[in-house]
Amino acid sequence: MAVKPLTKPKILKKRTKKFIRHQSDRYNKIKKNWRKPKGIDNRVRRRFKGQFLMPNIGYGSAKKTKHVMPDGFKKFLVHNVRELEVLLMQNRSFAAEISRTVSSRKRKLIVERAQQLAIKVTNPNARLRSEENE
Repeated sequence: MAVKPLTKPKILKKRTKKFIRHQSDRYNKIKKNWRKPKGIDNRVRRRFKGQFLMPNIGYGSAKKTKHVMPDGFKKFLVHNVRELEVLLMQNRSFAAEISRTVSSRKRKLIVERAQQLAIKVTNPNARLRSEENE
């Protein structure tokens, strides 16, 4: 039985396009990664019409849908079985994500315990080798 989220709000993003750096389309040496323009005459910084938009606080997500994955859960990073117990009462709001530093042996234990507690794990198949390959 798959665990379903308590509520699944409609996630509405105010902007889905990336903010790109001024003149990054013009020169290959300037990467697309956003950097705030600092020049005194810069038209992007001065917000001239028709220029690239700058990121600001108004583009932030709504409080209810912030950090919510498309399936309706929020992520909670888990490093061991004990940390999984924290999600016992919150298993309809949060999904466990096993940390990348956890070995495959401990991963099996975490996934097994999560099934007993009815906690969704976002990456249960990571580092699992099937019997056929061995």
